[in-house]
Amino acid sequence: MSEYTPVNITPRELRPSALAHHVPGWAEAAPTPVDVQDWDQRQAAALVPFELDDRGWPMHPHGRTGRTGRNLGKWGENQAADPIVVASTGAQRRVLLITRDDIHMEAIPGGMVDPGETAPAALVRELREETGVDLVGHRPVILGRDLVDDWRNSDHAWVVSTSALYLLPATVTAVAGTDALDATWWPFGSLDQLDAAITAAGRTLYAAHRPLLHRALDHLAK
Repeated sequence: MSEYTPVNITPRELRPSALAHHVPGWAEAAPTPVDVQDWDQRQAAALVPFELDDRGWPMHPHGRTGRTGRNLGKWGENQAADPIVVASTGAQRRVLLITRDDIHMEAIPGGMVDPGETAPAALVRELREETGVDLVGHRPVILGRDLVDDWRNSDHAWVVSTSALYLLPATVTAVAGTDALDATWWPFGSLDQLDAAITAAGRTLYAAHRPLLHRALDHLAK
């Protein structure tokens, strides 16, 4: 049997030597999972259950990823919020996506839940910050709380997203903001139609968000 040799994806600013001098505002200070003191609470609050290995390191709920280390704010589960905003119906149906400034792909506007923040609050905040669309007072349909195939995931740190569907009668003005290069309303009759429109514009849909968009379409078809 071949030896498992995952790639360490920890960026320089999260390596122990760097954390000893400066901790980024979005990250916890623990250089390794052994330095985390509240695993019982984290496991109890996890949206997707996970276990610790015999070293006390959290294990990705779906198994090995081929990556080790941490490229996220916390060890273990990192909660995110992904608001899927759909406007109009029928042939005029549109979905609001942003062009992410880190991977330059079309994606659902969203991001990480801040410490002490709830997922519903993060849904509204992230949407407002990234697109300028303010849906305070709108009640979304929660589509799921799922482990996302994020490029920053590793064997010991991963993203779990609360995805929520907002339905609007018509499109509203959207302007790219934080973490976004563009904010665009795309045709959303089907994933094939969305793919075709994005490809025709010379862009690419972020693959990790395809299952979330598919779930939104399934809900709309009911």
